[in-house]
Amino acid sequence: MNFPHIDRITIDPAVMGGKPCIRGTRVTVGTIAGLVASGAPFAEILALYPYLREDDIKAALAYAAWRAEERELPLMVGG
Repeated sequence: MNFPHIDRITIDPAVMGGKPCIRGTRVTVGTIAGLVASGAPFAEILALYPYLREDDIKAALAYAAWRAEERELPLMVGG
């Protein structure tokens, strides 16, 4: 699956505790996904965060969708 603009998402342990963020900001993917889920239109989000672009919102949603499909399995240690 192709995720447009996914390179706009960064993870840095020194920024927001390592949560995925829009590159160069402290705006988390979770914040953007939550705003969209609550019904906020892109124009409203861009007004709240004027340094973001529509492609940043799309990248955050693509990343959130990708992570939602990931499955984490416990590591089996020993036998």
